[in-house]
Amino acid sequence: MAADRGLVCLQDYERHAHRHLDRNALDYYRSGAGDEYSLGLNQTSFRSYRIRPRCLVDVSRVDLSARALGAAVSLPVGISPTAMQRMAHPDGECATARAAGEAGTVFILSTLSTSSVEEVAAAAPDTTKWFQLYIYKDRELTRQLVKRVEAAGFRALVLTVDAPVFGIRRSDVRNQFKLPPHLTLANFTGLHATDVNESKGGSGINEYVLSLFDPALCWDDVAWLKSITKLPIVLKGILTAQDAVRGVDAGAAAIMVSNHGARQVDSTPATIEALPEVARAVGGRAEVYLDGGVRQGTDVFKALALGARMVFLGRPALWGLAHSGQRGVRSILDIVRWELETTFSLTGCNSVQSIRPCMVVHKSFYHKL
Repeated sequence: MAADRGLVCLQDYERHAHRHLDRNALDYYRSGAGDEYSLGLNQTSFRSYRIRPRCLVDVSRVDLSARALGAAVSLPVGISPTAMQRMAHPDGECATARAAGEAGTVFILSTLSTSSVEEVAAAAPDTTKWFQLYIYKDRELTRQLVKRVEAAGFRALVLTVDAPVFGIRRSDVRNQFKLPPHLTLANFTGLHATDVNESKGGSGINEYVLSLFDPALCWDDVAWLKSITKLPIVLKGILTAQDAVRGVDAGAAAIMVSNHGARQVDSTPATIEALPEVARAVGGRAEVYLDGGVRQGTDVFKALALGARMVFLGRPALWGLAHSGQRGVRSILDIVRWELETTFSLTGCNSVQSIRPCMVVHKSFYHKL
């Protein structure tokens, strides 16, 4: 794998972004809720799981390919939705979508993007694209947005279910976060596009959400969404068996185990901690994905063994984007591919299907021996 000079892991790109992004954008991208305990937990909890390699297996050919909602992907790692990517690079979401397409994987566009559905569709026509959806108080506005997503060739809706309001991110309050004046929320017009360009004294994004998102959202709205679209629906933000089962019963095609990048309520479990419970509860009735805290190929391997069909990267893609746009995001994906392929080879796995649950155990397993 060819890497940018001195940048050989995802943390290298993160350190570069921390040095070069302006404070308003950097703190928005990197911050978590409250004391940021869960933010740290998302990464450190991966260290509580141990990989148990198998030896003397033919790994002369390693196949990382998988399928997600029927689409073939070249590796089980996609790009999570992250908002306002043009704060990181002028090409923003268009660059990230193109990089995902080059890598042969899924890109998820945020409702709160700085490139519109139509712009991303034109920029990356061959990329498998899903759309992350917030349901607004104005249901007609939401319905029209869904129709635009369908017309633009997106293949799934990823409904965020853990954000009736946005969590308290202290850095954004201190910075009085607002979207720079040359950018807008490109999927909208009027105040829906520009309200986040100002702050009334706190976080401009939280003020926007309180004004426009629907805090009365409930399970009936999943049924409503299914009634207005034929696209498969992924429920993003599930952390418990109970909600996973209810989501599948409501008709979700997939469940994404996620705590919103630890940006909603502090002290939620790390997503890798919640994954086994959710995967067991779903029991193959729907696909299961994970995002949050993934920083290397071994993290991906652990998530696959514990029940995820795919994992998705959020912040790491932003760090690659901030470095060199499309090329930087592609480098992030190439690094993870290299690390994951190496992990497969060294654990006796030659395909995603050859991973067995017994190959990853919690550290407590060894305490009981």
